[in-house]
Amino acid sequence: MIRIDIPGLGKLELKHLVLDYNGTLACDGILLDGVAQRLEQLKNQLEIHVVTADTFGTVAEQLEHVTCAVHVLERDQQDVAKLRYVERLGATHTVCIGNGRNDRRMLAAAALGIAIVQEEGLASVTWQAADVIMPTIIAALDLLLKPNRLVATLRI
Repeated sequence: MIRIDIPGLGKLELKHLVLDYNGTLACDGILLDGVAQRLEQLKNQLEIHVVTADTFGTVAEQLEHVTCAVHVLERDQQDVAKLRYVERLGATHTVCIGNGRNDRRMLAAAALGIAIVQEEGLASVTWQAADVIMPTIIAALDLLLKPNRLVATLRI
């Protein structure tokens, strides 16, 4: 668990990390450099879940050496499926990271929603649903590894 006390906002007790895959952890279906190492660092603090449409059909192969649960979604209503996944885990103890329009609901529901802007871009509705916007997945994961960065950004 990661505990973060953010002045003016309250205490976060994070147990789960839910991640989108394409556009977030990967570009064109290939896991981005540095992601696997950071997820391995986080695995003792957070239960890691990757929830994806698996557009390129590569998620299983790319994450085979990463300690995480992988859930491949059906084609329709992916935004609702991601939201329900987070609700089943317990949204109040979950941090979500994503970039796509289908990530917006899970980011809004989570205790902490992080949107990222990389090569695939960031859907404007997802930007509005997030608590924090980061330039890369590496920077987003580093927020969890160095939580005082979150305190500095979110305190009131």
